[in-house]
Amino acid sequence: MIPSSVSFLLLFLSVFAPLTLSDPRAQRAALLCTNRSVSSLSRRQVFISNFLEAMDALTPLTTTRQRGAVVKGSGNVTVYAMGECMKDLSQSDCNVCLAQCKTQLLACLPFQKGTQGGRLFFDGCYLRYDDYNFFAESFGDQDTTVCGTNVSSKNSNNISDGAHSSGIYKANALELVRNLSEVAPKNDGFWVGSVEKKNVSVYGLAQCWEFVNGSACKKCLADAATRIASCATQEGRALNAGCYLRFSAHKFYNNSTDVAISGNHGQRSLAKILAATTAALALLLVVATVVFFIRKNMVTRRRERRQFGALLDQVNKSRLNISYEILEKATDYFNDSNKLGQGGSGSVYKGVMPDGITVAIKRLRFNTTQWVDHFFNEVNLISDIQHKNLVKLLGCSITGPESLLVYEYVPNQSLYDHLSVRRISQPLSWEFRHKIILGIAEGLAYLHEESHLRIIHRDIKLSNILLEEDFTPKIADFGLARLFPEDRSHISTVIAGTLGYMAPEYVIRGKLSEKADVYSFGVLVIEIVSGKRNSSFIMNSSSLLQTVWRLYGSNRLSEIVDPTLECPFPAEEACQLLQIGLLCAQATAELRPSMSVVVKMVNHNHEIPQPTQPPFINSGSSELSRSGLPGHNFQPESNTQSSANTMTESQIEPR
Repeated sequence: MIPSSVSFLLLFLSVFAPLTLSDPRAQRAALLCTNRSVSSLSRRQVFISNFLEAMDALTPLTTTRQRGAVVKGSGNVTVYAMGECMKDLSQSDCNVCLAQCKTQLLACLPFQKGTQGGRLFFDGCYLRYDDYNFFAESFGDQDTTVCGTNVSSKNSNNISDGAHSSGIYKANALELVRNLSEVAPKNDGFWVGSVEKKNVSVYGLAQCWEFVNGSACKKCLADAATRIASCATQEGRALNAGCYLRFSAHKFYNNSTDVAISGNHGQRSLAKILAATTAALALLLVVATVVFFIRKNMVTRRRERRQFGALLDQVNKSRLNISYEILEKATDYFNDSNKLGQGGSGSVYKGVMPDGITVAIKRLRFNTTQWVDHFFNEVNLISDIQHKNLVKLLGCSITGPESLLVYEYVPNQSLYDHLSVRRISQPLSWEFRHKIILGIAEGLAYLHEESHLRIIHRDIKLSNILLEEDFTPKIADFGLARLFPEDRSHISTVIAGTLGYMAPEYVIRGKLSEKADVYSFGVLVIEIVSGKRNSSFIMNSSSLLQTVWRLYGSNRLSEIVDPTLECPFPAEEACQLLQIGLLCAQATAELRPSMSVVVKMVNHNHEIPQPTQPPFINSGSSELSRSGLPGHNFQPESNTQSSANTMTESQIEPR
């Protein structure tokens, strides 16, 4: 029996404390680009290279402590970058927010003579880069205030009487931001709270960035509180170089940090507030287990309906549906000894099914829209597609504590494992390399031209090519795949993929067609033949594409062939494959061959034309312009695909 006092508390919690969903608050508040001219093309390219390295270096910092700052480069091409999440966010929400933030900050890169610095404010996180050390900067020329809709018309649930309540709301808002600006500097630069008077509530959050503390934090928030007063009858955000201040008629922050600071509460000592909060949390922990079991089934059903909708019914009725318990046991409860690898969307485990068949089981990592999109792609687009060079989807589970995808087991690991510095076996023979290149080409030709669906993979790279025991290649991981309408030459979408493999027209304009896969294949061919990794930026003044292009121009392509290959190998055939790689990686999408033509070239059944220059080569502005790169605006277009399968991704994986 549950004691009566606990029963009362459970009833109270069930009514007044419903479970809340994770929310990364990845809504853009403002994008502020620094408008400084960068006249030198080479300087812009190196600066962009340093920017990409800085974003890559930020990731391990922000994924462990929700904030970080890095410096990359030297001299006038040095990039200073920082990212930070609001302290009420969970680590997983922080990761999602900053991942989306990184893709949108690309709009401030100096692709021609444009900007060389940018600040991007999301409601859940902040990202900035520049060419000088701004880390401790409290104020800047671009500090701004963003006001929302007038509360008397927008927030009818919170404010019932238009003119009268607007006046009460204004008074409450002014009191709230004043209290927040005073309390936050004393609480490690962060505080949330609310003011409620005469049945009108206002909620707010204040935060200073990592290097802005003490008196600097206090001055920054005091300035923000003064300027945000102009929004006092609306929702408001003050966006300073060193801090962020927001108030709203709706509660937007994490419940666990909610503190009322109206009246004399704002004058309480921090110790008393923390003590009260700790006591409340301790009380909640006492009954958390009981609450969980009471509401588990209801919350599970709500989550499933909200995240998957019609897909849930479709999967439950499908032949692909496998119970979570069976898959859990197949992997020995996801024992680390069965872990095959870790990808951008989840971990993969080896499992043995009850009938003795060995499979690969992927645990999807993200509990977000991106996660649902990935699952939808794999199940809805790929399950009915069969080809010897595509990994087969065998089943899935959607109703357990996490979603699982079940694939055929490919025993010889990935192409990355065989070509990387930590290669797992002897160097691949020329026979196997040629076989792998041909198989990937045939798999892509099937996706683009032969299957009943026209599909773009969008993430062709070494780690997504798995190898059978006889080194037959299989294309894997269709989480970013797109269904491509037959009547369209291209679609426009937010970019998603892996740096170094993405075609220039896709990176810059979000313009997606099957030629984006052809470009990725071209990069892959050059990597397989040379045994080296490509880079989307200049490394030691020479990228792999640039090196191959120069050797091609001087008729010395054989010099780039992987030196670990045992001689003799057919040097002429190796040079032909490198030329095919350059053809596929041409800057202009229209000049790239279709994959069916590529298959014929690899099989020596088609003439191999002379390629034109690949992108990102430092050979003058006229060449770069001929690549089709826009010089003034790096803003991907909105998704115009009208299919029901339309999704929006915002992830870019580092290489």
